[in-house]
Parts: sequence; structure tokens; C-alpha cells
Amino acid sequence: MQLDYDVVVIGAGIHGAGVAQAAAAAGYSVLVLEQYDEVAKGSSSRSSKLIHGGLRYLESGEFHLVRECLRERAMLLRNAPHLVKLVPFYIPVYRNTRRRPWKIALGLMLYSLFSRKRFHRIPGSAWNQLDGLRSDDLDAVFSYYDAQTDDAHLTRSVLQSARVLGADVITGAEFEQARLGSDEVNVSYQKNGQSTTVAARVLVNAAGSWVNHVLQRIQQQSGAAMELYDMDLVQGTHIVVPGQISHPYYLEAPQDGRAVFVVPWKHNIMVGTTELNYHGAPADVRPTAAEIDYLLEIYNHYFKRELTSGDMIDAFAGLRVLPAGAGNASSKSRETHFHENDPARPRVVSIYGGKLTSYRATAEKLLRRIKTVLPETMPVADTRSLEIPNID
Repeated sequence: MQLDYDVVVIGAGIHGAGVAQAAAAAGYSVLVLEQYDEVAKGSSSRSSKLIHGGLRYLESGEFHLVRECLRERAMLLRNAPHLVKLVPFYIPVYRNTRRRPWKIALGLMLYSLFSRKRFHRIPGSAWNQLDGLRSDDLDAVFSYYDAQTDDAHLTRSVLQSARVLGADVITGAEFEQARLGSDEVNVSYQKNGQSTTVAARVLVNAAGSWVNHVLQRIQQQSGAAMELYDMDLVQGTHIVVPGQISHPYYLEAPQDGRAVFVVPWKHNIMVGTTELNYHGAPADVRPTAAEIDYLLEIYNHYFKRELTSGDMIDAFAGLRVLPAGAGNASSKSRETHFHENDPARPRVVSIYGGKLTSYRATAEKLLRRIKTVLPETMPVADTRSLEIPNID
């Protein structure tokens, strides 16, 4: 049977872009369908803008995830130095901080072992140089290395890499439905009021917070609907406030002990993020007044300024996809999950969760899963060493 594409990808966020790049690099024909007119309009433009190993995941024992993310961070620093910058992060520890200096030092020692980047303890004589950080009751300050990026710019650049490798990308394309055949998936989408159907060997559902919305529109060969993965949507809000700081800070929220970042962002300061269960439509997510007050309280607690919501320059919210279940979002695994119609011969694979930092590793794992239903090809590039283009 003559098919239009080997792989059709729904969604042009970072995971859709990464899958498209990996599949095109492996020599497959690829089509990406994105509902918006621009790329990375969803959560891939609303993150904390960090390429990091997840220092706090050591506390929950997710060592494999930390090692993977740090390995991917090293690749991005090598393959996209114009997009990803290694910078020092600072962790202040106060007398009432829940995690004591010895515990922070132990975690940083392990983190440094995985990343091969040393951490330091900042002497008290230098504390007055820390961007107006409150110094009363300050017990210790640690410095370690992680990386920053522009998440939307990185996503667009990875997708451009996929285009250069031969992938087709259609924006403003609303997914309508898909039907599984014996050896293919027929995918229908609408653009400019016109409906089009293409046939592919595999459909990759990389729709992010819309993942189950897409899955509900896919019909198996038997006529039955696809089984949905049990997931929670968790809202994360960031605020941008005026001012400048010289480097990022990793802080413990005084209200509940959560990890929150205060980072320099486009000549201002960004503070985030929150974790709030979300039950609405993904397109309707907005920062709440309570989240904004929560983040302002953290900033004002640590820095010698008293900002109010009236001082705020911007606020934005994105959605994480996490496994459903009891417990707060902070305690849930950040591992990526794949959901297939048939693990032996997958024609539809949905991506649940995942991190900006490890998008390439996620795409690599997915390709291994779908290889059994794809033809033999000659790879044209290796994403482990492929330079990501510099685009505007």
C-alpha cells in the first residue's frame, strides 16, 4: 500500500518537534500538524525556561530521571550553545528553611557527581553582593550550575531542524479524527475550512495537555474508541516583575516548602512556578489571583522589595500532564509515559508528561517503540550530535 507518510505527529510543542526531528533524522517521512498558527503556543512557551537535571527529584529518589536530564543538558549545551547557557544558580538557606545546609550540600554533591560540574559554598563576606537577597537569619548560600533557555525559541529551532531533514509542518491545522486500518492510520485534519485526509504507518499524539482530547477522536479498527490514560492536569503560573538580578535563585517557598525559581528574564525578573490542579479546557488556562499573590509573597520574603500585583509586568500559565492519583503534584513522578493501542505493533502512540530538558531522549525512546511497524531506512543524522539551527 502506498502511504502518504511514515509518521504523522499531532502537536508542535517541544515533544512533537523532537519526535519530528528524530523520525526525520532516522530517514522516515514525517508530517507535523499544529492547531495554532504559530509553534510552541501552549506549555512549551510557558515553562520556567530551564534546561536542568531536576535537583529536587533527588529528594524523591528519581535518580534515573536526573541522570537522563543532565546527560541531555550536556548534549544541548554542545549542540545548541546559542540557545542554552550554563549559569550559576544560588540556593540560600535560612534558620527556618526546612532543608538544612547539610542536606542541601549532600544533594548538591550527588548532583555534581552526575553532572561533573562542581558546587560551591558562598562565603558570608560575599552575601551583600547577592542582588538584595535578605541576609538576616541567613545560615548558608550554595552555588551550583544549571542552564537557561528560551523555551519557545528552542522549540521552533528543533522543529526547523526537522524541516531541514525533510519533515513537513502544517500550522493552523485542526485535527478532526483518525481511523486505524490493518496497516495504516487515516488522519483527517481541517485547514482554512477544507478537510484533508492522509494515510500514515504511525500516528504520534504529542498534543500535550490536549492529549486525551486527541485520543478521544481516534477510532480503532474494531470501531471502538481508544482507551484513555488516567491523568491530571496541573497548572503552573509564572509572573514577571521589574528589576534585574545577576543570576537565578532556587528558593524554598515559605508557605509550603515547594521549590520556586527566581530568574533573570529579558531584562526583568521571572518568578515561578505554582502547582494547582486544573479541570477546565486547556486553551482556557489563566493565572489566578491566588497564584500571583503566592509568587509575590515568595519574592518579597527573600528580597528587600515589596512588590504588589500592580507592579507586575506579565503573568502566564501552562499545564503539566501528570499521572492521576492521590497526593500533591510535587510528589508525583516526572517520568514520561507512553500509551499505545498495541504494544507489539503500535499504530498510535500518545506521549504523557515529559520535560523540556529531556525532549530528545523522549523522542528516541518513542522511535524504538514504533520501529517494528516502520520500514527499513538509512539514517541521515544522529540527534545526539546534530547541531540545532540558529533561527530568529
